[in-house]
Amino acid sequence: MIEKENYEILWEQTFLPELEKTVSSIAFETYIKQLKPVDIKGEKIVLSTVSKLFADTVSDKAIGSKIREALLKCNTYVTDYSVVVASDREDYLKQLGEEERERMDIPGSPINPKFTFESFVVGSSNEFIYAAAKAVAENPGDAYNPLFIYGGTGLGKTHILMAIANHLKVHNPALNVLYVTCEHFTNQMVESLSKGKLTPADFRRKYRNVDVLLIDDVQFLARKQSTQTEFFNTFNELVAQNKQIVLTSDRPPKEIELLEDRLRTRFEGGLLADVQSPDLETRIAILRRKSEEQKCVVDIKVLTYIAEMNDCDIRTLIGKLTKVVFASKLHEKPITIDLVNDALKESAGERQEELQAEDIINCVCNFYKISKNDMLGKRKNKEFVLPRQVSMYLILDMMTLPQVTVGNIFGRDHATVIYARDKIDKQMKTDTKLSIEINDIKKMLLKQ
Repeated sequence: MIEKENYEILWEQTFLPELEKTVSSIAFETYIKQLKPVDIKGEKIVLSTVSKLFADTVSDKAIGSKIREALLKCNTYVTDYSVVVASDREDYLKQLGEEERERMDIPGSPINPKFTFESFVVGSSNEFIYAAAKAVAENPGDAYNPLFIYGGTGLGKTHILMAIANHLKVHNPALNVLYVTCEHFTNQMVESLSKGKLTPADFRRKYRNVDVLLIDDVQFLARKQSTQTEFFNTFNELVAQNKQIVLTSDRPPKEIELLEDRLRTRFEGGLLADVQSPDLETRIAILRRKSEEQKCVVDIKVLTYIAEMNDCDIRTLIGKLTKVVFASKLHEKPITIDLVNDALKESAGERQEELQAEDIINCVCNFYKISKNDMLGKRKNKEFVLPRQVSMYLILDMMTLPQVTVGNIFGRDHATVIYARDKIDKQMKTDTKLSIEINDIKKMLLKQ
């Protein structure tokens, strides 16, 4: 004889007798008796039925309130129920497996395994951020919820988000941790509304069943009304369950234009942490760490020389070091200050006076064979959007114009400029064709 499971014993010996007393005889004979217990999840007993109509009927308010009333009278740890459409427990478990596979097929944004707390260079400008992020990683949901990290581009916000994810993966692998960019979140929400492969139910299940949600560049929620509403509901659901939320932005909540007040107040309800530009000592330490990662020995005087070229953007600073290391290996020469100057002599900083934004725009227009009016206009056709974003990327990469100024040139706000730059920068890493096109445009500009 097969031994019965705990949920079956509870259902047959405890719940059914009480239900027979609580609901009407017609409801009991028609609906309740044909339900089969298949699982217990927390405080809920899971009941199966082969008919969706039966499942909906048993789940509606009229019968549902009676079932819950009966469960409470039994004085067990089970106080609620759910109904699934399944023929038996085996069918139910099979469906669970398929749902889990579907959930896994809706991935978050990729996490760089090299972005850890150990590889994060701590200095006076970011020690507060480091301490707060480490506390969240060690006790998610208990400390600083939400944690809102803001600061300029290239200062390590993404690194610290991924460090939290990597720490939890190692030290608390049972937790469901999801890292996404705001763009990824928005795109998946739009896909769910368009009734594609990802349904609204899939979307909500994915984002509201996580233990730790990490969202990068949350400033891009601005102006997206439907996305803000969905994110607001997701935020509330997770906080109510004491789940951890960490957000990054290029500015504090109060400066995010067209952000709903209800979201702004929730962002400000946790810990706001500002990432400052690194001081000279921290910049030198970062360059030393990066040179070691590239297995290249660089004299401290040379590192200091490079560090003094840039006082704010770590990403640009590392880019300069990468160019220098590449030049050293290419020409088989040691890294000296003279080599640094030679390697960077055609960098944006030394050509900014002769190179104009209009030169870049005209060059991109000629390359992609579109008119300047289409480049600067509002049309969102793919053949115009990509060249427009490439132009913004190149202006920021090859010149030192402020983002606001670049935005004014294109009739956009600086958030749009940041988005375009980051999107092209990310796409170039995987899209060889685009990378070649941008390098060709740069060569054309440098020969002018």
